[in-house]
Amino acid sequence: MKTKCTIITLLTLLVAGPLSAATITPAWKAGVATVILTPDQPMWMAGFAARTNVSQGKSTELYGKALCLEDAQGTRLVIITLDLISVPRALRNGVEAALRKEHNLPREALLMNCSHTHSGPEFTLGDGPLPWPMFGNPARAGAKSAEDYGRELQEKLIELVRRGLASFAPAKLSYQHARCGFAMNRRTLRGGSYDNFPNPDGFVDQDVPVLRVDGVDGKLRAVLFGYACHNTTVDFYQFCGDYAGYAQRDFELSHPGVTALFMMGCGGDQNPYPRNTSELAQLHGRTLATAVEAALQTRPRPLPGPLRSAYAEVELNYDGPPSRTDYEAKLKSSDKYEARYARRFLDQLSRDGKLPGNYPFPAQVVQFGDDLTLVGLAGETVVDYALRLKKELAGPAVWVAGYCNDVMGYIPSRRLLREGGYEPCSSMIFSEVHPGPWAPSLEERIIAKIHELNDGLRPRPTANK
Repeated sequence: MKTKCTIITLLTLLVAGPLSAATITPAWKAGVATVILTPDQPMWMAGFAARTNVSQGKSTELYGKALCLEDAQGTRLVIITLDLISVPRALRNGVEAALRKEHNLPREALLMNCSHTHSGPEFTLGDGPLPWPMFGNPARAGAKSAEDYGRELQEKLIELVRRGLASFAPAKLSYQHARCGFAMNRRTLRGGSYDNFPNPDGFVDQDVPVLRVDGVDGKLRAVLFGYACHNTTVDFYQFCGDYAGYAQRDFELSHPGVTALFMMGCGGDQNPYPRNTSELAQLHGRTLATAVEAALQTRPRPLPGPLRSAYAEVELNYDGPPSRTDYEAKLKSSDKYEARYARRFLDQLSRDGKLPGNYPFPAQVVQFGDDLTLVGLAGETVVDYALRLKKELAGPAVWVAGYCNDVMGYIPSRRLLREGGYEPCSSMIFSEVHPGPWAPSLEERIIAKIHELNDGLRPRPTANK
């Protein structure tokens, strides 16, 4: 009789087990949405100063994509990725305000990232400065204006998130990663200065982090993947997502119905090599898409949650703005961008009597439980930040993205400031925001703020009662 009861009990557990599992509420809800951002008319293109004409068609579409997540406690995160040169502060603020009003989404629950393709449109919003690095080309008959595009872009992104949130469905999240090798450091010491030239011995971050989103049926729904490398393979007059655009396209073609989103890493001092042809952009795209495929073959790290996020701004100081005399000397420069830069800040000095001494730098940390920490840094962040934070932050997996929330110029490390060269110094002549180079304190200020945000999100141990 005892044996018979035992058998019945075991059979009951075997039958009830799967039924009980089916009734468990999934840990996540996820929604995805996509919108085409390719201009419908010719426009001036952003990224390369030497262009002398408006765009001439397209090589690929440019996309905006949204990945919307909600954990079991109802905490939400919206990640927007853009096949564009920049995330202007005004764009981030406008989208944030609309999402707070419509969906009660707090500031820290929105992360915006751009691929920094140099084959997208130049655009702006309102009366603010042009997003970095823009060149303020004049209007041309038959070309869409930067202001018109910026206004339309903001409305498209607000609607994009509406659709993403409306598509919420139960989901499972996991983290995987692989490597990809075409990114190379571009800072080479030649003739006493650091030139933009391939440096195979320089610092790189060739990691390909992947956030995988599956339905409860086990089918892949979306992948968010990253890479730290400038999207500068091509320099022509066609709109193109560069290698990141091709990587997303190739992955989606191999996985019909799956949305692929690209998140730019700390690639401020990294270039794709070899470069300068459309064929190479497509090759690098296939290479990166293959790396994402390789990541999906590795053992996934499940992300049960909960979702925790924090957002703050840290004041970065300038290293003492140049004097009026310095600017007046630059007015005589044969470099039209240096002369225009000097004129801009001389005018500001005359108008305001002073120049800004600092800039508010957005910093963001998102924790997927204790299993994955995602750091979002503003600006064209160089690779030193990713390498350092991956060593210093606690947790089994750390993902560091640059080009988030406000892309206002290069964010060099202390090492690059000491070395000089394009990213920390001469690039400033293209800025409509920064009157001079950053102070050496910027790296420690940024790192300290990330640690502060990350530590503040960690659950506090409860005292034994």
